[in-house]
Amino acid sequence: MFGITSELVIIVFSALAAAVSFIAFALPLLNRSDKKEHYRNTIEKKKKHLFEAAKEEMTNKGGNNLSAKESVATFFKVQEMLGKFGENARVKLLQAGYRNPTAPIKYLAAQICLPIFLIVFSMIIMSAGEKEVSSGMQFFILLGAVFAGFFLPRILVKNQADKRQQDLGYAFPDALDMMLICVQGGIGLEQTVERIANEVSEHSPILAEELGILSAEMAMLSDRRAALSDFGRRVGGFGKSFATALIQAEQYGTSVSQALAVMATELRDIRMAAAEQKAASLPPKLTVPMILFFLPALFIIILGPAGIEASNAGIGN
Repeated sequence: MFGITSELVIIVFSALAAAVSFIAFALPLLNRSDKKEHYRNTIEKKKKHLFEAAKEEMTNKGGNNLSAKESVATFFKVQEMLGKFGENARVKLLQAGYRNPTAPIKYLAAQICLPIFLIVFSMIIMSAGEKEVSSGMQFFILLGAVFAGFFLPRILVKNQADKRQQDLGYAFPDALDMMLICVQGGIGLEQTVERIANEVSEHSPILAEELGILSAEMAMLSDRRAALSDFGRRVGGFGKSFATALIQAEQYGTSVSQALAVMATELRDIRMAAAEQKAASLPPKLTVPMILFFLPALFIIILGPAGIEASNAGIGN
């Protein structure tokens, strides 16, 4: 039986360190390939969906058969029946990344069914408890369950949309600068959007997907303004300003490169202002942690020896 020697320990730890180093080196490359593959799959699905919709529209033109486009339109009719609430829900879900046409209906169904489920669950818990709950407390618990069930889907969707907006806000100004270079080099807008989507797919897959969908819609649809408006509604924020600038440039016949240059300068100023605002808000945020954590330790270090000497002097006397 072999004993554990220092040489064996060194060899084992060296092998583990080499394995960890290899994993740390290879994992980002694997993530990049996965992001690119996911981006390609998303764009291919979008192109296939647009192609099939256009094909069915041509084949079923003048007929009475229900096409896929008409079946999707039924969902939108239900949302129109719900009015502005349904439209707002659809925009929020698009900005959160849920592009399925049935997502708004599922979202509204969750806001209806989840409060009922939480009410039933709360009643079961209160009836199974050993202590009897007063009627007033039962009312507040059930009311809280209703509010929690109604607002929980909205909070989750809003948080997801805010995360996407933050990621898009970091990556979109740089992508806009690259678009400006491509457009000034004589490349068309559709090819520019597609090329930039491929370039940013490793660093910002969310922006790459949105730009890829915009490129597919601009290539497959006859109306470029509709594709840009759809992009602005899905992305919001900078994307909405980008779509509005390009639509106005096309409508009034101004230069696209000039519009992109103006918007790139504006976005750089906005990003710099946001960074300055965060830097200015840092000292007030550090005040409470300093009071809670730094000052007590500082007082102990300064006054501790004096207190020890005073206690020793008192004991000596």
